[in-house]
Amino acid sequence: MKKHNFYAGPSILPQYTVDKVAEAVKDFAGTGLSIMEVSHRSKEFVSVMEEAQSLFKELLSVPEGYHVLFLGGGASTQFAMVPMNLMNKKSAYLNTGSWASKAIKEAKFFGEVIEVASSKDSNFNYIPENYTIPEDADYFHITTNNTIYGTEIKKDIDSPVTLVADMSSDIFSRPLDVAKYGIIYGGAQKNLAPAGVTFVIVKESILGKVDRPIPTMLDYRTHIEKESMFNTPPVLPVYAALQTLKWLRDKGGLEAMQKINEEKANMLYAEIDRNKLFVPTVDKDSDRSIMNVCFVMSDEYKDLETDFLSFASSRGMIGIKGHRSVGGFRASLYNALPPESVKALIQTMKDFEANN
Repeated sequence: MKKHNFYAGPSILPQYTVDKVAEAVKDFAGTGLSIMEVSHRSKEFVSVMEEAQSLFKELLSVPEGYHVLFLGGGASTQFAMVPMNLMNKKSAYLNTGSWASKAIKEAKFFGEVIEVASSKDSNFNYIPENYTIPEDADYFHITTNNTIYGTEIKKDIDSPVTLVADMSSDIFSRPLDVAKYGIIYGGAQKNLAPAGVTFVIVKESILGKVDRPIPTMLDYRTHIEKESMFNTPPVLPVYAALQTLKWLRDKGGLEAMQKINEEKANMLYAEIDRNKLFVPTVDKDSDRSIMNVCFVMSDEYKDLETDFLSFASSRGMIGIKGHRSVGGFRASLYNALPPESVKALIQTMKDFEANN
C-alpha cells in the first residue's frame, strides 16, 4: 500500500533528494567514502557548500549584500541569536502562535519586547491586522507560517524597521522579495532537508550595531567570514539541501512551486468546506496556510475522530493527527508532497463521509 506522508516535520522530501543522499551515503562524489565520513574541508564537500549557497540565492533572487548561512542549532537557537545580534534596546514581535511566543520569550533576555498584536485570544486561528510597528524598534519579527494552527502570512510585509522572519515551514513555497527583510531564518526539516541544519539569510549591513559582546559562535559575522565553515557544519543535511534545491530548480523554480502548492491547498480546503463531517480551524481564506491545512470534526460528529484517524491510516494516510493544541487533523502539504497524495486524502474523507 502506498504511504502518503503528511507529517509536519521532519517531513516528506523529494524522492530525488532521498535517492541522491542514499547514493552519497555509500559513495560520495566518487571518493569511495560516505558523505557521513568525509572531511568538511575536503574539496568535494567545499564544492557542495558553495553550490548550495549559490543555488539558494539564485532560487530566491537574493540581492547583493546578503549572505546565506547553513548553521546548527535549529530555528530555536535563532530565537536568541536574532536579538543578541540586532537588539540594542527594543524589538517588536507579532504573536501568531507557539513558535512566535517562544521567540518572544527568548528576546526578553536582551531588552524590551513590544508585542504589537496577538491572535492568542482565539487560539491563534487568524493573522492579526491593523497593528502599528514602533519606528524606534531595532527590528520587527514575524513567523510567516504557523504549523500548529494552520495560518500563514502570504505577503512580504512593508516594515519601517528591519524585518526578521522565521520561515521554517514555508521557505521556497513561493517567491519572496528578500530585499524587504533583514534576516530570514528557519529549520530545514520541512521544505528543504533532514533535521540538523538551519538556514539564515542575513543582510550584512544590519550587523555590528549592538553594544553587547557576542559569543563567537552566536555572531552572524563569524559565519559570514568563514562561509558557514567556522566549525564543522551539518554535512549530510547540507548535501541533502543541495539536492532539494536542484529539484526545485528543475521543477521550474518558485513561481511554478507556488502554483502547485496553491492548487493542492485549494483542493483540500474545498473538500473540508464541502464535507459535513469536517470544519476548518481557520475561517478566513486569506489567513489559511497552504503548507499546513488544519481541520477538526464538526461538533455533531466529534465522536468519530478516532474512527477517522484509523480509517485514514488504513488508507495509507500518515501523520494527519492534529497538534495537541488544536486537536483534530493536520495535513502538511510541503513542496515535495505530490498532488496525488492530496487527492487520496480527499477521497478518504469522501469515503468516510459516505460510510457515516
